[in-house]
Amino acid sequence: MTAVVALRPVRRWIRKAQAAHRDRGDALATIYTVVFSIAVLSVMAQDTLRAVFSPLVPHLSGVGALATAACATGLIHLTLRRLGPVSVTRPAAYFLLTAPVSRPKLLAPSLLATAFGAAVAGGAAAFGVLGNTVASGSPILVVTGALFGVLLALLASAAQSRPRLASLTDTVARLALAIGLAGLVAEATGWTPPALGGEAAASVVVTVTGALAALTVLAFLLGVRDLARTPNDAILESAKTAGTLADSVYGIEPSFLSEMLERRYWATRRLRSTRLPRRLPPLTGQDLLLARRRPARLVWTAASTALPLLLISVPRWVLVIALLAGMVIAAKATSATIKTDAGNPVLLRMLGLDSRRVVGQRLWVPAVLGAIWATAALGLLQAAGGLPPGQWWAMGLALGPVGGVVAVRAARAGFVRNDLIPVDTPMGSVPTGPIVYAFAGLDLLILALPAVITLLGDRPATWTAIAVQAGVAALGIRAYLSWSTDPSRVGLAK
Repeated sequence: MTAVVALRPVRRWIRKAQAAHRDRGDALATIYTVVFSIAVLSVMAQDTLRAVFSPLVPHLSGVGALATAACATGLIHLTLRRLGPVSVTRPAAYFLLTAPVSRPKLLAPSLLATAFGAAVAGGAAAFGVLGNTVASGSPILVVTGALFGVLLALLASAAQSRPRLASLTDTVARLALAIGLAGLVAEATGWTPPALGGEAAASVVVTVTGALAALTVLAFLLGVRDLARTPNDAILESAKTAGTLADSVYGIEPSFLSEMLERRYWATRRLRSTRLPRRLPPLTGQDLLLARRRPARLVWTAASTALPLLLISVPRWVLVIALLAGMVIAAKATSATIKTDAGNPVLLRMLGLDSRRVVGQRLWVPAVLGAIWATAALGLLQAAGGLPPGQWWAMGLALGPVGGVVAVRAARAGFVRNDLIPVDTPMGSVPTGPIVYAFAGLDLLILALPAVITLLGDRPATWTAIAVQAGVAALGIRAYLSWSTDPSRVGLAK
């Protein structure tokens, strides 16, 4: 019979073992650096934060405030579900997860930290909704938002050990996010929402908040006791996620995170063999099959074409950046395949394909996806009165391939090069490797300059401007294929 041992001495031994390989003030220096950086960034961006959380002219109606709250709820819950939320550190996963120690005591610190983070997120969301709402509200609602965030963390913790509950809560969160975004888009395009009731009395708000606080305390106690049901594989998956995030931040290598997300998605899918389309090149057919096997992403990509409608009243340069970003994100739906080709060209050599033919075949699906997204987004903006007259659907068709070549170039970038010489500035040394990696692909957005000039100048989309954009995109893509590939080699890393 296995006896349960005390957890505190084991944790103390792990800390001492870790401290033997570190400097004594390493942890305190890290905490000081993080807190100081947050404080400095907050002071530098105080005007932006004030404009986001408490603008001078509020613009949300009652229905808009509810829609924003629904979006925040869905995002917080889905983020918690992706992070675990209950996790352990790598040493604890190695030493303590399979050890005969109390499971609630082992996982309670993680649940407490997650609940605190969710409370901060919920309180910030409630503060932002109140600051942007036309009607005034009680400041106690900020506390209500924080308590609701804790309840979302406890719900995500319960779903971590119950697959059916996880599927249900994830579906509800996605529906809340979709409905909230639909309400915001409808209001931004001119829909007049119905007026809600007057402001609730302060006594009612205090009573509801007090009842919610009591419910939160009870739910937290039950959640700590329920931690024993959390399976090891779910905890290890959360620990892997936290470790990958830490490695991505410490090593300034975002590809770690994207690769983990891709592997996690396909590891949970049951696939069957399917013939590639015979009328398409083999790699283009593979990309098309990959896009078809991710219907949820295609649905969200199609729905995201309406999101630029939320930015009709903002400065035009913000709308242009949103359009370019959405186009590139839509084109990246199949970029994982060319990452695989760049990292392991063995299959390409077996197929007898050189680098130019590979990049040319991989470019078709991203270009088509980018063109479809740009055409739909610009068409919706024109229908809503956010753009001047013109053939904006044709401008989207001419602009879309630029998003495809940007996605392909970014996928071929490989890892961040930390061996490049840093640049010394008056504020300290700046590593050049992450900067070069960040601009890999974005430099090709210069091919979208004709469309950007037309949008920033608030000019109509004439056929001349469309022809210029199509010509620049075609010449730029041709030059990229000629300069970055070679018919005599297979390697794609660039």
